[in-house]
Amino acid sequence: MKKTILMLLMAGLLVGCGTNFKKYKSYDEYPVYNGEDLELTYSPSGSKFRVWSPAADEVKLLLFDNGLEGAAYMMKDMHRSKNGTWAVAVSDDLKGKFYTFQIKIGEKWMNETPGMWVKAVGINGKRGAIIDFKETNPEGWENDKRPELKSFADITLYEVHMRDFSVSPTSGMKYKGKFLAFTEHGTKNTAGQATGIDHLKELGITHVHLLPSFDYASVDETKLNENKYNWGYDPMNFNVPEGSYSTDPANPVARIKEFKQMVQSLHKSGIRVVMDVVYNHTFVGEESHLNLLVPGYFYRFNKDSTWSNASGCSNETASERPMMRKFIVESVVYWAKEYHVDGFRFDLMGIHDIETMNAVRAALDKVDPTIVIYGEGWTAGGSPLPEEKRALKKNAKQLNGVAVFSDDIRDALKGSWMHSEIPGFVSGTDSLEESVKFGIVGGVQHPQIDYTKPIYSKAPYVNGPMQSVNYVSCHDDMCLVDKLRSSRPKGASEDEIVRFDKLAQTVVYTSQGLPFIYAGEEVYRDKKGVHNTYQSPDSINQINWDNKTKYIDIFNYYQGLIALRKAHPAFRMTSQDMVQKNLKFLDMKTKNVVAYTLGNNANNDSWKEILVIFNGNRRPVGVQIPEGTWNVVCYNGLINPSGVLMQVKSPNLNIPASSAAIMYLAVEKP
Repeated sequence: MKKTILMLLMAGLLVGCGTNFKKYKSYDEYPVYNGEDLELTYSPSGSKFRVWSPAADEVKLLLFDNGLEGAAYMMKDMHRSKNGTWAVAVSDDLKGKFYTFQIKIGEKWMNETPGMWVKAVGINGKRGAIIDFKETNPEGWENDKRPELKSFADITLYEVHMRDFSVSPTSGMKYKGKFLAFTEHGTKNTAGQATGIDHLKELGITHVHLLPSFDYASVDETKLNENKYNWGYDPMNFNVPEGSYSTDPANPVARIKEFKQMVQSLHKSGIRVVMDVVYNHTFVGEESHLNLLVPGYFYRFNKDSTWSNASGCSNETASERPMMRKFIVESVVYWAKEYHVDGFRFDLMGIHDIETMNAVRAALDKVDPTIVIYGEGWTAGGSPLPEEKRALKKNAKQLNGVAVFSDDIRDALKGSWMHSEIPGFVSGTDSLEESVKFGIVGGVQHPQIDYTKPIYSKAPYVNGPMQSVNYVSCHDDMCLVDKLRSSRPKGASEDEIVRFDKLAQTVVYTSQGLPFIYAGEEVYRDKKGVHNTYQSPDSINQINWDNKTKYIDIFNYYQGLIALRKAHPAFRMTSQDMVQKNLKFLDMKTKNVVAYTLGNNANNDSWKEILVIFNGNRRPVGVQIPEGTWNVVCYNGLINPSGVLMQVKSPNLNIPASSAAIMYLAVEKP
């Protein structure tokens, strides 16, 4: 009988009311609570607790002296309140105490949970912590400002994992694997070159994209000496920083304050912060903090009552349900306000519904419209939510100010992500020109592209180029160097791999849209050929900062690409109309060559006309260039964004193997 009742509750058919049950047709009839006081409201004079659990028959609050061990010193019954919530007040000053809730469904008491809206926790996130948030603010926090951002087109993204950034012995950093590593200045590699935050400033990126840094489940915070690694895509407490990245996981204040110190430090260095957020699933299903509050409500189920699994992680959340949507929206707003986070990257965004993502955008616009939102426009499996309602790449035109990753340009440049041996455009494979061109225009409609030929998308999918995130690798699958090595054509040397690498990133940084690189690519990072390193050791994942010395030529080239993009708004056009008017592809007679001009002082650029040529062949090719004298700023793996490498005149120019040429029309003096 107990099992039958629980199954019915998870199917959304019953709501408990003592021993009598009221039938509901669906979860749509559950009451919605619109208040802003869920979980805990603390003051020295007393604390108020409120949870939403309309299916509950009873709810208890348990109070503890310790964040992990020991029995509750106090247990209080919570009382039914408005719109499916339960509430209780405690008049004591509870600062320094910990709490959980326990829900009774029928005759069954669920396991304890700190709730899903919890904002501070004890070690390993099992119990909520009662703290004074004023004590979490570092000195000067009230004066912290987001670095200026005039347009999303000005963004350059740098994706990094907290441990990867600092844990190497070559990093020169004290706080290895910690939030505070981003506060350290003056750090050097073995040869004395800048590492860490000074390196990021030197490189010139605008946004650091942090892999999941909320409280996740797979690392035991009581055993940090084991150095267990995980990317963090296993959410436990969505609104709390991860404890293993703090200097004291047992201190609920430390992880919050240190996260803020990191943000403050990056902001002072002119760098914004993007959080990788994973609202599409939880680490566990039945025992998650969401499910222990309201069994079944926050998840999707198949017709046979099994858990749906579009996440590939055994469960998927139901963003279309009002209280799940409320949670997601309030959570990102909370991170933006409390932690001054400047952007959000949504993991498997295609699991979420379009309405929720637009609600996120609308809510963040009220905080600061320069907060960027982008995500993966796909899922890892099928979902009961109809495709037309999902925030998929193909539905991106229905998303307001939300960008999506371009797998078209990614796999066109480096080759198939599924087949490590298959090379792409930069390694000499022809027939990918239209996919490359599609990436160059930022996924918009352009009259010179044959949309039957791109490898994935057969039609433009965005409203404007700022909705396209261009990249060749990220934390998933092989990093760029490993992929290029794995798919190297017969006889290709390591020097050629370097040329392939430079060419790939030249396309990314000169394409319309938002350029994105994986941390360490600028110092020729590899991960020893491992495809997915989500739980590989530091020896695989760490950035070897001595690579900066060994591959300084590559670093200088990446730095030059970023500087060129920043200096020339022609590469940062903001609308489809602007791209169509100013970007013209040249008719190339040779396969695997793509060339185009940016004319009319595009987007108020100081250069009247820019010519960009990509030679994906492993041999030099001669191309016919437009009439005039051209000042070359990028040629044969060298770049000088503020000067001139050489001058060339039409009609012909030789483009070396596997390389790019960028030049602008010289203005003759009268």
